Amino acid sequence: MTTHLPVTPGWTCGGCGADWPCKTRRRELRAEYDRAPVSLALYLAAQLVDAAQDLTHVPAGHLHHRFLGWTR
Repeated sequence: MTTHLPVTPGWTCGGCGADWPCKTRRRELRAEYDRAPVSLALYLAAQLVDAAQDLTHVPAGHLHHRFLGWTR
């Protein structure tokens, strides 16, 4: 089980302290959703919605890039 889960309300990684999803969690998510990229995007979009409620000071474009921009 991963230790790289989000710590809210700051949305940092519980495993390494980086912004979540960190590089390690991104790698894990790519492997976990290897044959289901749409499901990965839907999961991350739901996380983005939750994060946007907590991180009101962060521009929406930055959050989009952080949560979804790397999935391409």
